[in-house]
Amino acid sequence: MGFVRSPAVAGMFYPADPATLARDVRSLLDSAARPGAARPKAIIAPHAGYIYSGPVAASVYARLIPARHDVSRVVLVGPSHRVAFRGIAASSADAFDTPLGRINVDRDSINGLLVLPGVAVLDAAHSEEHSLEVHLPFLQAIFDRFTLVPLVVGDASADSVAAVLDALWGGSETLIVVSSDLSHYLDYKAARGVDLATRDAIERLDPAAITFDQACGRLPIAGLLTVARRRDLTVETVDLRNSGDTAGPRDQVVGYGAWCFTEPETAADTDSGRASLHQHAAQLLSIARSAIEKRLKSGGPSEMPGDLPPALLAAGATFVTLMHHGELRGCIGSTTAWRPLAADVAENALRAAFEDPRFPPMTEDEWTDTDLSISVLTAPQLIIAADEADLVAKLRPHADGLIIEDGQYRALFLPAVWKVLPEPRDFLAQLKRKAGLAPTHWSPNLRAYRFATEDIR
Repeated sequence: MGFVRSPAVAGMFYPADPATLARDVRSLLDSAARPGAARPKAIIAPHAGYIYSGPVAASVYARLIPARHDVSRVVLVGPSHRVAFRGIAASSADAFDTPLGRINVDRDSINGLLVLPGVAVLDAAHSEEHSLEVHLPFLQAIFDRFTLVPLVVGDASADSVAAVLDALWGGSETLIVVSSDLSHYLDYKAARGVDLATRDAIERLDPAAITFDQACGRLPIAGLLTVARRRDLTVETVDLRNSGDTAGPRDQVVGYGAWCFTEPETAADTDSGRASLHQHAAQLLSIARSAIEKRLKSGGPSEMPGDLPPALLAAGATFVTLMHHGELRGCIGSTTAWRPLAADVAENALRAAFEDPRFPPMTEDEWTDTDLSISVLTAPQLIIAADEADLVAKLRPHADGLIIEDGQYRALFLPAVWKVLPEPRDFLAQLKRKAGLAPTHWSPNLRAYRFATEDIR
């Protein structure tokens, strides 16, 4: 074992004695409200001394108890209180110690982050920082075993924090924890008003509405809200109190809030969804074809069947592809799962047939000889790449769909495109051309996301 980060605030923010600490954390969790039905993907929790913010933190940590066997990696992001710096500080430590034991750091994940702009190792930002440390005993009390990705945010943009969270998002094995207190040293009534405004902004997923006076962890929160909006997460306020409610006078208080974020259940992201789509393939194809045929015959809108199974009512992102005599005749789709899968298929079928700008609207004569297929997309995952050669090396031919973004430029290729562009470098070059970029274009701002599809024909 190499460098180990030792506790800096044990005995001040929380008990240094292991038995006392374990008892206090367990008591806080036992006193918290019972866990909700949906398992959070991410949480926001406060980081003051346990006597002040512990009950509020426990209210959201209790929601994680059902996932105690599932989570194996925790991404913990908090603001810097003691060191001023630009960017996002990773740690060179191999482990973080607490009175409850040692937590191994996920070095592979951290090393991968170092290619992102603004991310660098800065141990000074971690050595005395409490915004991460106070969460560790809660995590140790809940999860059987996990690795840690500890990150301290200095002067950074919401987009840079969001890029880090996207890179580390993972699946059900990964939990995102954002650390932040709320208003500081206002009287009770004034603090309540400010904290309610912060609550409303978080519930709206509106990072621009939160100022530094409202939350010391404004930047980590802003990054999470940016990702949550893009990934269509649902947010719930679990608790909102201040030190005047928990353990202190009311003339000068500090605000604390707890929120949980849950991912939508999508038809392509869950094992049950994948298993059920095959048996519903005929119905999905029928929905797509019926939408086009009704438009051709009457010009009217399509109507959804009234007895759709749950798998087709779950949110889904799809592309519908039309082929006429073996040639592409239309292809339109969605990259974000935000409406029922069946509705997404019907709408994209109509757009592929009548609104693809590359082709004139479909005619009845063409339709009789047109084949239709549906691709159901998984959620896009950011590919961390140091340069173009690194990105090309990380592409998985015939498996990856690819989205690239650079400012206003954006384009997507489905995995099926590998059939005509089997070489990764050509695949990427042509996708850049599709986005309106030069085939040789590269910049530090370019982002690439991979996704998979389940194809229905």
